[in-house]
Amino acid sequence: MFFAPALLGLRRAGAAPAVLCCSAGNYYNQGEIRRKELEESCRVLGIPPSDVTVIDHRDLPDDPAVEWDTQLLATLVLKHIEAKNINLVVTFDAGGVSGHANHISLYSAVRYLHSEGKLPEGCRVLVLESVNLCRKYISFLDVLISCLLPRDALFILTEEETEQAKRAMRCHRSQLLWFRQLYLLFSRYLVVNSLRLL
Repeated sequence: MFFAPALLGLRRAGAAPAVLCCSAGNYYNQGEIRRKELEESCRVLGIPPSDVTVIDHRDLPDDPAVEWDTQLLATLVLKHIEAKNINLVVTFDAGGVSGHANHISLYSAVRYLHSEGKLPEGCRVLVLESVNLCRKYISFLDVLISCLLPRDALFILTEEETEQAKRAMRCHRSQLLWFRQLYLLFSRYLVVNSLRLL
């Protein structure tokens, strides 16, 4: 939902992104549906199902109000990084884009791995910038603002890639409530990702 510009930008640069989702999305008892939707969405972005991993751990419930255990999450994320030989991690920042506690927990776990020197040598971390509500919903107009502000990485999609990102988002049918329809029309995260290095 938020990382399509980074994923497509990295693929354009010759990288082979792998996706780790730390919850099956079972908040509304739709975990299996959402897992399939994620795989379909990633396929639209050029990421095969073999490079999409979903963790369904009982201590990591899909809940926007639940903070996950940092140590447990860090252990699971590190295991994935090592198994896939990953040298760049892209995750949420401390704002979690939408303030979602699960997203913020991911940032906390990766920050812990980074600050404690537990990441493999040479593995870098980029965190996705959370922006204010106004910037979040001005679509491509945020590109100019993002270009003017300090950041360590910036991924901007072409018009064709933006349509690809929207097709990927539409794969999440079980989550396309009215406000996500507006998200499809106006979200800057379907056009631009600005990121900072940890």
